[in-house]
Amino acid sequence: MTNIIILNGGSSSGKTTLVRCLQNSLPESWLRLGIDDLIEAMPVAMFKKESGITLDEDGSVNPGSEFRALESAWMHGIGEMARRGARIIIDDVFLGGVKSRESWEIALEGMQVLWVGVFCDPAVAAAREKERGDRIEGMAVSQATIVHEGMNYDVTVDTTKSSAEECIRLIKQKV
Repeated sequence: MTNIIILNGGSSSGKTTLVRCLQNSLPESWLRLGIDDLIEAMPVAMFKKESGITLDEDGSVNPGSEFRALESAWMHGIGEMARRGARIIIDDVFLGGVKSRESWEIALEGMQVLWVGVFCDPAVAAAREKERGDRIEGMAVSQATIVHEGMNYDVTVDTTKSSAEECIRLIKQKV
């Protein structure tokens, strides 16, 4: 039985919307956790040093060694929650590509994970990003394809072409 669902996609691709809809449509209780939760929990100092996480003016995101160490601890903590019976839906951006997935695989060893790729046309994601107003312009475009390079998924959805309901239906078929 699946006890972890991980949605990977670029900024403004629709992951958080899908996670919330999925969380509300599944019969069991599922926790929603995302990379934005980890970033919001970090002290301001983490954004001011190379070993932390830097957000460049062009929208690129550069995670340093200190950020990666905290991210690993966060991932392992989520794995422990799942091992203790929590069902969890994760909203993430695999900036490290396949290495990001491998980090999750280590943290979630022994768990049944459903890997979901959330695709969105870069221009559409950029328009969403601009409308949101809480992201650095360029982040959506810079992440739209790179997060999927070399990735294998159990299911993929494209929020450019499909409604949230259709995407959720496809994901639920695999849960």
